Amino acid sequence: MRMSSHDAHYGGNLVDGAKMLQLFGDVATELLIRQDGDEGLFKAYDNVEFMAPVYAGDYIEATGEIVNIGNTSRKMVFEARKVIAPRPDISPSAADVLEEPVVVCRASGTCVTPKSCQRK
Repeated sequence: MRMSSHDAHYGGNLVDGAKMLQLFGDVATELLIRQDGDEGLFKAYDNVEFMAPVYAGDYIEATGEIVNIGNTSRKMVFEARKVIAPRPDISPSAADVLEEPVVVCRASGTCVTPKSCQRK
């Protein structure tokens, strides 16, 4: 997903870290639909680490995985990586695909799908 100037919340076009958590919420929803056939609910993050800055114009890939399945709870881990960075020093529309993606955020948390909503 491309971070836009609308996502930039601070000086220097820095994107608010909450945007990464929003992406993780979307990933969690997809994982729950695949697992249970229902969007479920995000209960809590137990760890969030912001590793590198994200700026307007950066392209971010967010991934997640269910690492433990309980009766109704699903423990998940997430990672967001910067894969493309703008190059305004070259031109307003220049960008580079990064040889090695930069991990910008990692998190883990728990989601819940009530038994009555589990279809799989």
